[in-house]
Amino acid sequence: MTDVSARENILGRIRHRQGKAPTATAGEREAVRAHIAAHPQHPRPRAEWNRVERFCEQAVRLASTVDYVESLEAVPAAVARYLRHGGLPLTAVCWDELAELAWSGAGLEVRAREARDADLVGITGAYCAIAETGTLVTVSGLRTPATLSLLPETHVAVVRASRIVRGMEEAWQLMRSELGVPPRAVNFISGPSRSADIEQTVTLGAHGPYRVHIVLVRDLVPAAA
Repeated sequence: MTDVSARENILGRIRHRQGKAPTATAGEREAVRAHIAAHPQHPRPRAEWNRVERFCEQAVRLASTVDYVESLEAVPAAVARYLRHGGLPLTAVCWDELAELAWSGAGLEVRAREARDADLVGITGAYCAIAETGTLVTVSGLRTPATLSLLPETHVAVVRASRIVRGMEEAWQLMRSELGVPPRAVNFISGPSRSADIEQTVTLGAHGPYRVHIVLVRDLVPAAA
């Protein structure tokens, strides 16, 4: 049984106990959309900053590093430069959407697949990014496995400027409007993994990557959301 069918089976049993049809009707979905639309957002701090600049500032505050390129084609050279400068492995795994970039031309060996225990560098895109907090947002899927941002010691994220939104509210709004059906998992990545569970001392890499490097592609004006 796949993850999707397992989830649908569980939700179907819940709906059966509630006396409802196995799947949500069009009327029910419209009622939810109307409920969300009828409830305006709560008051929020002023956002008198540029979204791209704010995102980069906040990401650096969270101990991520940031590099800038003008096009997607320039990403491999930027990633190679970062890995060589840090003395990191020049082999990596990546999402399918990045597989066709000229990695070998930059001296890198990159394969598109899920990450495994021995993989030290994972390269992903991002569904969107949140300017207010410097957070990356990824959604799970067959072509966007979450393991690439969780297992390797180094996570390199390719972020398009056009996908940077103001805050968490806009990120959820974007997902509702574009994806329709919620993904199995949504991950919010705010810098390297860290924990202060032991003697209140902050330790990086406690539950995930030691380092997060963001390659920002200045492709378009940031999203209006």
